[in-house]
Amino acid sequence: MGAMRHGSVSLRLYPHLDLAPTEVVAELLAQARLAEQAGFDGLMVSEHHNAFAGYLPNPIQAAGWLLDATEHVWAAPCPLLLPLRPAALVAEEIAWLGARFPGRVGVGLAAGSLDADFAIAGTTKDNLAARFAVAMQSVSAMLLGRDPGPLPDDPAIRRCAEQPIPVVSAANSVTACQRAAAAGVGLLFDSLTAVSRCANLADAYRDAGGIGPVVLIRRVSPGTPAGDRHRDQIRLYGSYASSAAREHWSEEPPAHGDAATIAATLLAQADAVGADSLNLRVHTPDLRATEARGQIEALREVVSLISRDWKPPSPPHTTMQPRSASKRPTSRAVPSSSGVASPGPTTAT
Repeated sequence: MGAMRHGSVSLRLYPHLDLAPTEVVAELLAQARLAEQAGFDGLMVSEHHNAFAGYLPNPIQAAGWLLDATEHVWAAPCPLLLPLRPAALVAEEIAWLGARFPGRVGVGLAAGSLDADFAIAGTTKDNLAARFAVAMQSVSAMLLGRDPGPLPDDPAIRRCAEQPIPVVSAANSVTACQRAAAAGVGLLFDSLTAVSRCANLADAYRDAGGIGPVVLIRRVSPGTPAGDRHRDQIRLYGSYASSAAREHWSEEPPAHGDAATIAATLLAQADAVGADSLNLRVHTPDLRATEARGQIEALREVVSLISRDWKPPSPPHTTMQPRSASKRPTSRAVPSSSGVASPGPTTAT
């Protein structure tokens, strides 16, 4: 089946850093098992350092924990901050993780933006875009089996020629989408970028020949809206995100309501973007472990409805046809997160 496969629905997991370290890990694994029982196809963990805002500093290692604690879901460090590590070492670790858990590993790459992360890693953000582009090309070539680069004798890297590991790249500009398409990797859209912006970027990616998965991260709040917690999260991210990124953020709250409403909202948003993989996030500042477990369990019916009703676009590697804007589905009005219909896909913000 494979990680980030066509039509997959995955969950983002975050550590509850109000707990002791051993309990943080135990809770993370408990939530992974609960997500698997709830029907999620996969799990993602991401990266920041020094206990920033409920993130882990070791996403590759954490993905291994999750895979070991579960039976069949896939897991991905997604995104990991690629410029903080030598590219070849990232490829090696991911390739060997894939050898340990065949068909259950993927990876997402991002350039990073938080100054403290770079200071902790002993590096800078100088020439960041160019450095990321080179490193992404190198890692993707190794993991997709095109070119082993400096690791021609590594058996796990050689294995990728027959069993490639899916790679996606965080993207919030046309240039980033074109770069991903050229590298043969998929796209990862963050949880705050407006649907209409994601749709335009997905079009640019497909028009540039992109054939990888398009993963849409969306925030969900089963039952009542997240309210102040969601606003607190936006303020936190706004404290370090670039003005270019913030320009395209949506003011919509996380999808909420009953399972049918949430599923309909997410399906319409995925259709509007042309995404073929959904990644859901329940985490907000100060969300307690017991609350997170309750929300994961509440998403069981949402996942079931999406799996039953979702018909994502045909994989481009089969059709080999770029997806133009004129081909984007327009029959389904895009609901806001409260279930009230917006005018349509290109105006859903």
